[in-house]
Amino acid sequence: MGQVTFVERENPESHYPESRVLIIMTGGTICMQPSADGLVPMTGFLENAMAHRPSFNDCSDSPVKIPEVKIPAYKNGTKLLLDSLRTPPSVYSRHVRYGILEFEPLLDSSSISSMGWTEIALTIKENYKLFDGFVVLHGTDSLAYTASALSFMMSDLGKPVILTGSQASIFALQSDAVDNLLGSLIIAGTFRIPEVCLFFHHTLFRGNRTTKVSASSFEAFDSPNCDPLAKVTSLGVDVNWALIRRPTEIAEFQVTKYLDTAHVACLRIFPGIKPEMVDSVLRVPNLRGLILETFGMGNAPGGVDGSLTKVIKEAVDRGTIVVNVSQCTNGFVSPLYAPGTALGRAGVVFGHDLTTEAALTKLSYLLALPGLEYSEITKRMAHSMRGEMTEMTLPAFTHPAGSIDSAMARLTSAESAFTALGYAIRNGDVRTVNEILEGDEFNYQLLKRADYAGNTAVHLAAVGPRPEIMRDILVRGASVHARNLANNTPLYLAEKMGNDECVRLLKEAGAHLWEAESSAKTSEAGEGGFVEVENEECEAPAVGPEDTGASGSEKAGLAASEV
Repeated sequence: MGQVTFVERENPESHYPESRVLIIMTGGTICMQPSADGLVPMTGFLENAMAHRPSFNDCSDSPVKIPEVKIPAYKNGTKLLLDSLRTPPSVYSRHVRYGILEFEPLLDSSSISSMGWTEIALTIKENYKLFDGFVVLHGTDSLAYTASALSFMMSDLGKPVILTGSQASIFALQSDAVDNLLGSLIIAGTFRIPEVCLFFHHTLFRGNRTTKVSASSFEAFDSPNCDPLAKVTSLGVDVNWALIRRPTEIAEFQVTKYLDTAHVACLRIFPGIKPEMVDSVLRVPNLRGLILETFGMGNAPGGVDGSLTKVIKEAVDRGTIVVNVSQCTNGFVSPLYAPGTALGRAGVVFGHDLTTEAALTKLSYLLALPGLEYSEITKRMAHSMRGEMTEMTLPAFTHPAGSIDSAMARLTSAESAFTALGYAIRNGDVRTVNEILEGDEFNYQLLKRADYAGNTAVHLAAVGPRPEIMRDILVRGASVHARNLANNTPLYLAEKMGNDECVRLLKEAGAHLWEAESSAKTSEAGEGGFVEVENEECEAPAVGPEDTGASGSEKAGLAASEV
């Protein structure tokens, strides 16, 4: 008999795109293991908890499940090469390569303070151009506080920041840790959701809308006054794009380094509370703000002859900011009843449907901003800044006005509408672009679409003749971080075309190059064709044990079309 020869075929999965996610480990139950003194946090989470699990490691780097591919990251200004692993391809045909930065020491979440929030925010800031998304592992006790704090500390965010943890250790036989961590990784590496989120029990919440509702259940968090941003099902991730916040101005990602939690207090009203008790809290030395948790829709006992209301008014007159939030899980505060109206007349700020966590961190954030006057702080407390509260609106009694062109666009398929948008951008037809993008949810869906080559509207505008179209697209919420099938960003295309005004707008909006594009610029500059921009920070490739050139992510590239 003849010998059968097996032909080794190339693995098709090697061509799947690969995104990069940084995991920031702060501590918490998820990384704890039993000891003689009870559960204690364990270091080396990547190798000990993830490398041997097939859902977190496709073994593409090493058949013995030992991390070998290194990816660059920064920690306190020092450049490091992190061990990394890669997930198997998701239902969206995408790998996620990730590394872990661990806090030293790892914390119990009940011990975290504003200094810990600052460390997390600054870690994201210094690694912002190296990764597509960020996952923060954190204990559940103060998880909602940290999510709210980070949402205010980070402005003009263009990439997902997802906080998660677990009710049981990842080393426990029955645990929610694997689902929470894997779901966070896939969402952070696949979807451009530019928000600080909290992921728990297959659900993605807006971080500053969450509160912990159970000490032991796997459904530990809820967002009572805001629908989830996404749900993980057997079919994939169902994103509620209508709720996702998007940029409304052209600005680069920034971090506020300090929250003034030292001069803010929280007080829960109860039946029979004495005015002297409230007064003693309001007279704490250097107190600048108080979160007042009241009954129902914002009611508090006025006290005999209004003595409690008088105590609060005196504090307001001294310059203390008092914010009224409800003790109820659902609903909002409103001066519907006389006790609530009395608080409003005393100068108390109505926090609408702010959670206590969001109210406290928001006020701490505003108090930390230099030069912000009392009136401006109270004004901002009553309005949404990061989607943390529902703005009260007047009822509409007529159908919204709309042009015939915009109405026709809604009756047209998304593919046809995007094609028409592309031609309008190419021709520099500002009026037609505006008409096609008229509306809210419809225009945002168009700005997420891409053509057959993976080019989004921002890519097309980057090589188009009218920079004002680029400006209009950006303020409507389009992402500057998308890459087409050639793995090129809009910034790269604009620089190569010499479209200086679009380059300026993109950089103002936080756009940056990545390693392969920077190398291409250097190469073409040597040939006299493409001038390199000095000091351009960019994403760096992974470096394997025998690979000092392009990484797998560089070879495969990231598709610009978003799922």
